[in-house]
Amino acid sequence: MAQTVLIACDSSKSLMDFRGNLVELIAQQHKVHVYTSGIMHPSFREKLKLMQVKVHEIELKGGVVSVFLDLMYMIQLYKLMKNIKPDVFFPYTLKPVIYGTLLAKICQIKSITPMLTGLGYNFTSASKNKLVSHITRRLLKFSLTESKRLKIIFHNNDDYQTLLQCNILNEKHQAVIVNGSGVDLDYYTYCEPNAKKINFLMIARLINAKGIREYYEAAKNIRLRFPEVTFNLIGTYGDNVDVIDDELYTKICSGDVVNYRGEVGDVRPYIQNASVIVLPSYREGMPRSLLEGMAMGRAIITCDAVGCRETINSEGEVNGLLVPVKNVPELVAKMEFFINNTDAIYHYGINGLAFVRKKFDVHMINAEMLNIMHLDKEYADLNEITN
Repeated sequence: MAQTVLIACDSSKSLMDFRGNLVELIAQQHKVHVYTSGIMHPSFREKLKLMQVKVHEIELKGGVVSVFLDLMYMIQLYKLMKNIKPDVFFPYTLKPVIYGTLLAKICQIKSITPMLTGLGYNFTSASKNKLVSHITRRLLKFSLTESKRLKIIFHNNDDYQTLLQCNILNEKHQAVIVNGSGVDLDYYTYCEPNAKKINFLMIARLINAKGIREYYEAAKNIRLRFPEVTFNLIGTYGDNVDVIDDELYTKICSGDVVNYRGEVGDVRPYIQNASVIVLPSYREGMPRSLLEGMAMGRAIITCDAVGCRETINSEGEVNGLLVPVKNVPELVAKMEFFINNTDAIYHYGINGLAFVRKKFDVHMINAEMLNIMHLDKEYADLNEITN
């Protein structure tokens, strides 16, 4: 039996890049509406049209504090819910989760499945705006008040435990943990890394919590002694409460230390040219850039931090190295390890691919997501029998 599903997010790019497979899978059997910020890429609009997904565009900047824009977002979302009367509401990222979940309860939507892809800036010690962090936590607690219709999806157990410790959730809440958004192994295919000409690659938004400064400082240190080693950086720079300062951005754009590529439509050619993928982030949900790199057979360096550590296989063949958060000397040391042990680039990459196949295959995770949202065929058949 076809149901109406409403998906709310703050970025059409993240919708297509990270959850495009899931949206397509849901749309094969159900009516799908998407409530998202303005679609900048015509190709995204065309793909959603082919899927027969109805798009409702709004103005929302997830990393920007604006009471007016947030209020307009809520008003329009409430009107949309009352109009289409969805059976399932699936919001992800903080603002859609906070505002959308609250409105979904008011509108009596029968299945509310917010997904916290990561707690982000407001739950790191690096957060400078304590007032914003405090307000965010209070709003999250209010929005996620326990309900039989509410099931919360996490990308790692640490985030779930954090919300329990902060008394935002309690043991009565229905919560489930999935291994991120997964990665499409048919799209990100293996290719042997170049271990002769070492090239480190970081893919992340240019915000402090991603470890942009640490990557830059480590690159500067390495290039003093290994000038033949190159460093690439891919990611958007723009409005965000945690955006890097102008001085660091100017240094990055100079090209003296790091080759900054800006935002790119397809990261695969850059991963193909990379030897090792680096993400010195302070906190993640489940970092997609690392999974994409692993799927293409790349060794990784990341932080021993929430979400990041889950990408390192702690029970099998090693696929990458962990460093403490904000520790540039340790990051430099791990980079030097791969420079001086080029065989590890190949072997760690093979191990990472095997780890992705075992835990992070997008088709396996999407099947789990359909089950969580009661959209899988088995549940639909059972529902028809019981009704």
